[in-house]
Amino acid sequence: MIVNATDLKNNLGKYLRDCAKEQIIITSNGRKIAMLCSYDENAFGFNAFIDDGVVNEQEAEAFNRKPKKMSYEEFLDFTENTQKRYEYIDGEVYLLTAPGTKHQKALGEIYFLFYSWSKGKKCIPVLSPYDITLKKDPDNINVVEPDLVVICDLEENLNQKDRYTGVPVLVVEILSESTCRRDIIKKLDLYMCSGVNEYWIINPLNREITVYFFQNNNIKKSETFKNNETAQSYYFTDLKIRLKDVLK
Repeated sequence: MIVNATDLKNNLGKYLRDCAKEQIIITSNGRKIAMLCSYDENAFGFNAFIDDGVVNEQEAEAFNRKPKKMSYEEFLDFTENTQKRYEYIDGEVYLLTAPGTKHQKALGEIYFLFYSWSKGKKCIPVLSPYDITLKKDPDNINVVEPDLVVICDLEENLNQKDRYTGVPVLVVEILSESTCRRDIIKKLDLYMCSGVNEYWIINPLNREITVYFFQNNNIKKSETFKNNETAQSYYFTDLKIRLKDVLK
């Protein structure tokens, strides 16, 4: 929510109640000058309010416990001048934290394998952090940061700000404790309904890779590969990844 300083002064009690539900951006003479948000002394210390881009698990968990609801335009204003990373799914905002070591090791391995596979091809893998804007329908705009995407139309869909505006063919998410539910439920539905062809979910703890193939906004095929098996893409018939090469 965006309010001007005069309105805030005249209706402070109202906005103090409202800030328990969402962040309130305060403007003066048309310029954003401050933000009013709820305070949880069990989750935040003084450093939590210094926007240095560093987010710990406690802060992210507290923020995501009750995801903030806002419009897409409000989300753009909210994230315009911050170094922190957020995702916007079905009108709700989620704060991202730095992933753990197992997550990053798996990501590095799968990126190397995807990159080796992509040599000489038009399709290329791109690592997070990399914003992807997806639409379930014209009024349902979402912004996410998948761990890895495979893009086949990069040149055709780069805007003047060097931002990709197309839809990836393949998306990879590596599960972690803080994102597991979102990756398996919300993002599965988002990718299925927004034109992504294939979705890989990598579970480092269980040493599994599940591959979903979408068609007509539905799951056409899916398979879970385990232990020393080789994960096979449905969309790219020559893309095969041995689990032992990713989940070492």
